[in-house]
Amino acid sequence: MRLFFIMIASLMASSAMAEWMPVQTQSQFVQLINDKRLKAGLINLRVAPDGQIAGSAYFRTVSGQWTWQDGYFCRDLFWGQRELGYNCQKVESRDGALRFTSDRGAGDSADFQLD
Repeated sequence: MRLFFIMIASLMASSAMAEWMPVQTQSQFVQLINDKRLKAGLINLRVAPDGQIAGSAYFRTVSGQWTWQDGYFCRDLFWGQRELGYNCQKVESRDGALRFTSDRGAGDSADFQLD
């Protein structure tokens, strides 16, 4: 019985550690992405500290620029020839991953592994 409680306590501690934590500053964001790539399935991006975005998604080139404004990652993005437009996104981190939620946290989310 004691082993059961130890296992439950261990699971609770590991799940508490796995919560998404907000990225609140540009310097915190840059520290997370510096010299890393963001990967999710067929998406492979480099979000550089100088504000450039480059990579590929579903066999098309991705390019754009980003800034940090009022606690949000704001980007202007192209996927191939298609302009995806400007959007400010909430960023959260957890265990070597980043979650971007569009429309200042009110829209769709995408999770990326940092590699």
